[in-house]
Amino acid sequence: MASVRAQVLCYRTRNRVPGNLKGVAMFGGDLALSQINAPGESHPLTDLNGKVRVLVVDDHPLLRAGVAAVLDGTSDLTIVGEASSGREAIERFQALQPDVTVMDLPMPGMSGIDLMRAIRLKSPTARIVVLTMFSGDVLARRALKAGASAYVLKERVRAELADIIRAVHQGMKHIEPAIALQIAHHACDPTLTSREVEVLQLVAAGNSNKLIATALTISEETAKTYVKSIAEKLGAHNRTHAVTIGLRRGIIELS
Repeated sequence: MASVRAQVLCYRTRNRVPGNLKGVAMFGGDLALSQINAPGESHPLTDLNGKVRVLVVDDHPLLRAGVAAVLDGTSDLTIVGEASSGREAIERFQALQPDVTVMDLPMPGMSGIDLMRAIRLKSPTARIVVLTMFSGDVLARRALKAGASAYVLKERVRAELADIIRAVHQGMKHIEPAIALQIAHHACDPTLTSREVEVLQLVAAGNSNKLIATALTISEETAKTYVKSIAEKLGAHNRTHAVTIGLRRGIIELS
């Protein structure tokens, strides 16, 4: 436990998470990050009936229907709108001004990361719950940095989504326990540079060092050096293993 605490401390020191965090807390049996409302920040609004207004963004109709079914069974949460793409989500958010937005990361036209940045650029206090099937620690950290208040796996929809939405509405931050442990485990690992991520993405696409060198206008020897550095940083045995780790942690994605 002491080791985990040290790793969390290292994570918080070297990888700043947006928000005024006061520590790691327990919520619903899971690890969660609690957040104090920023000075001067107004209390989130609800509708005239006192319900928390929720916008659901996902390109799969069945997922949106599943979220609706869960929230329909509550007395204090209501869905005020849905969107199936990033651009539609921006329009719906601006028109509806929901209390909490529940959204996936991959979607047509715009990534979830870019969508969160766009929403929070216009509404810095927007509360966003990421509901996704991707459990990689790097992707989760990117989402938190972009402004997510919670990072939840889709398998937890029925059991915990309603409670997580309530907590986020009250200013809390929530991270799945397995993902929180991943973040702690990799807290002090060396990170890949943007160029190394680019190289790893090309390796994942099946490119040889020669093809990578051509694509990036570098020498083949330089490309080889990049691949070696990537493997060392990720603790990979070879380039294939590096791609596997990169995909699992959300460093890269299959195009």
